[in-house]
Amino acid sequence: MTEIYSRKEVLDHAKQLADMLANTDEIDRFKQVEAKINENKKVQELIKKIKAMQKQAVNLRAYQKTEALQKVEVEIERMQAEIDAIPVVQEFKEIQILVNDVLQLVTGTIAREVTEKLIESTGGDVLAGETGSSLKNKSSCGS
Repeated sequence: MTEIYSRKEVLDHAKQLADMLANTDEIDRFKQVEAKINENKKVQELIKKIKAMQKQAVNLRAYQKTEALQKVEVEIERMQAEIDAIPVVQEFKEIQILVNDVLQLVTGTIAREVTEKLIESTGGDVLAGETGSSLKNKSSCGS
């Protein structure tokens, strides 16, 4: 007989899993690189300038100043490229992708496992991706 869990028990285990994920090498590296970015004066100055230019762009767009807006957008792109060329920013983007990949792997595994357990518990066909009731319905409709 399969054990039945309450929603609270499942959420408690989810919190446990989240705690485990928060203490992986990938997350530890993410925190280290993020701290480097926050300490990097050049990066912080460029971010501040980009934010100011983005506010300016919103105002120019609102007043339909298209020529000035284009100049501001070109400058924002230039500054963004300058930030992207900084090694610590490149490292940060790489670790962000890695952390995202780990989270996607975990969520995908959970979704796949739940689906397979559901199919198996209803006497279905995992390879066909059909629950037992779906298979029974097909066979009764076909006869």
